[in-house]
Amino acid sequence: MTIQKALLGQIGEEAAVAYLKRQGYRIVEQNFRNQLGEIDIIAADGDTVCFIEVKTRNSDLFGTPFESVTKAKQRKIGQVALSYLKYKGKSDDEVRFDVISICVKGDQCQSIELLKNAFEYR
Repeated sequence: MTIQKALLGQIGEEAAVAYLKRQGYRIVEQNFRNQLGEIDIIAADGDTVCFIEVKTRNSDLFGTPFESVTKAKQRKIGQVALSYLKYKGKSDDEVRFDVISICVKGDQCQSIELLKNAFEYR
């Protein structure tokens, strides 16, 4: 991973956390990792546990941030989410999968878009 890509991801995740807090979410975990993979942000929106993928781009040359959350990525996030819920004893909680699209110019966040219920996992 290049320094530029790492910085871009860091800017995006910081912007996403600030945005979610302004929207009333309570951040539970950031960059949760286990043997199955990683989830960028786990947050509570009321009584709903939200697993949030953050996609940050500085260009749409390779598609929009939302388009980069492929079916394979959705499956991976779902597997990690189920593992997390089981580990935390929250298997019966209401769950939602959201995606945040962040567009950055230079080191400044230009736009943030939250797509709630971006996908389902069964």
